[in-house]
Amino acid sequence: MPEEKIISNHHRIVMDARRSLSISGVTDIDSFDEQTVAVFTDVGELIVRGSCLHIGKIDVDSGELQLDGEIESLEYTDNITARGSFLSRLFR
Repeated sequence: MPEEKIISNHHRIVMDARRSLSISGVTDIDSFDEQTVAVFTDVGELIVRGSCLHIGKIDVDSGELQLDGEIESLEYTDNITARGSFLSRLFR
């Protein structure tokens, strides 16, 4: 029997003038620097590319993430595989 992908309605993106991005439904942060922020969401991995990117706010409990900087692209991948939490990879 094929496995079905369940899509949650909790993922939302709001962008303001390509300078501010609010993302909900974030389950984990894969990596981040000033050019790329990769996060896992309820609907797959999201890669945000740009310049001078920084995380303005993160709320782990609600899955909210606020990014600021010059946003150039958003890209989803279908890779939903969990690779451990951000903090567990940070403190290896």
